[in-house]
Amino acid sequence: MRNKTLNDKRCVMFVVIAVIGVAALGLTGCMVGPGFRAPEAPRTNTYTPTALPEETASAPGYGGEAQRFISGREIPARWWELFHSEELDRLIHRALSDSPTVAAAQAALRQAQENVRAQAGLLYPRADANLSASREKFSPAAFGQTGGRGSTFNLFNASVDVSYSLDIFGGIRSGLEALQAQVDYQSFLVEAAYLTLTSNVVTTAIKEASLRAQIRATEEIASAQEKQLEVVEGQFRLGGVSLSDVLAQRTQLAQTRATLPPLEKELALTRHQLAVLTGIFPGEADTLPQFDLGTMKLPQELPVSLPSSLVRQRPDLRASEALLHAASAQIGVATANLYPQVTLTGNFGSETTKAGNLFSGGTGIWSLAAGLLQPVFHGGELTAKRKAAVAAYDQAAAQYQGTVLQAFQDVADVLRALDTDARALKAQAEAEAAARDSLDLTRKQFRLGAVSYLSLLNAERQYQQTRITLVQAEAARFSDTAALFQALGGGWWNREVQGDALTNTEKE
Repeated sequence: MRNKTLNDKRCVMFVVIAVIGVAALGLTGCMVGPGFRAPEAPRTNTYTPTALPEETASAPGYGGEAQRFISGREIPARWWELFHSEELDRLIHRALSDSPTVAAAQAALRQAQENVRAQAGLLYPRADANLSASREKFSPAAFGQTGGRGSTFNLFNASVDVSYSLDIFGGIRSGLEALQAQVDYQSFLVEAAYLTLTSNVVTTAIKEASLRAQIRATEEIASAQEKQLEVVEGQFRLGGVSLSDVLAQRTQLAQTRATLPPLEKELALTRHQLAVLTGIFPGEADTLPQFDLGTMKLPQELPVSLPSSLVRQRPDLRASEALLHAASAQIGVATANLYPQVTLTGNFGSETTKAGNLFSGGTGIWSLAAGLLQPVFHGGELTAKRKAAVAAYDQAAAQYQGTVLQAFQDVADVLRALDTDARALKAQAEAEAAARDSLDLTRKQFRLGAVSYLSLLNAERQYQQTRITLVQAEAARFSDTAALFQALGGGWWNREVQGDALTNTEKE
């Protein structure tokens, strides 16, 4: 009996050693996939056809400072702090903490990570414990005996099953590689959500500040027109002007006031958008700080990444590259399916008709088996799937190239916009100053009767238009500055701790 138990143990060891040995052979098998190599950086040294000036034009007044383009300078992870607005910093901190968009992206990343862990389990042997009990009836007729009576008995079984699919041609490992690429893809989507959210908060806050400035300017213009109306009405009573002049001034004032409701509507909608970006309901928008251009400072030094670095900085480009990697790995999966598949199984346990004797000597059972599956004829299915995987890779490569071109266009557009914004602000500041001086002079001349009322109305219209346009030009410089940081990737790679898009923002 002792020798029998010893033999059973040796059988168990043989089964385990055989499975582990063949598993090790499978882990060192070959990979039949194409092998992924990251695309090379574009061979271009510039973003725009003509060189940018070293610095932009300057203009008198708010937001008119010259901005310098500094090639190759690193982008700070918290680029929005360059605007020197504490209210903006706090709002972005709140948005990153409460945004459902970022939370959803992080959940998708965790899902992808768990899928990788699940796939990795296929690289190793699987063991399952089984315990079963059944009641059966035996018939002698099953063995060609007639006239005998059948018997009824119980059968108890306890066993451990070990199985392993050899990954000789790398199909499982290619699948694991594809899932890991999906993890990379989701991680860059988290960074993209982070960058998009912060950029949207900044540009929305700037838009709010611009609308407030436009409303304030319109109210000041309306106030001045009210005073002018009083003057015209006084002159009318004295017979100095006609009734049509009075009506024209009243019309001018009414038209100015009519521009306020659309601005106030747009301001309300902007506040609603800002509330949603920060993860709260529009009805709670009053809890958010109010923004004014006067509380922000225009960054004067603008980093411009080297063109060769852009593809490693933009989250959308890195995400597109990860999809390309996943498509490459899927070719390996489809190719491996064309080759033989080997499966090894082992079983050891005990079987008896009495539950009490389940682990007694002499009840041991074991088996060891190997299976080979070689696809022979599938109607062209496996070959077509491999060709489809190759086509999917070609599609991903073309989409990656398109994303690269779009990224370079984004940077080129915003660089040109910053240059033209500065020149436009300078011209608009000069136009506003000239219109203001012209209006002051025309008012004095009108009081003295030196010019007609039509000249005064024209001067008022010109000044109103240039005043509003000046505010819009000031805001455009701030918005396009934020757009530059977004187009260059936002500096996520410069965080102190990598791997968590919110690490250095939430935990302080």
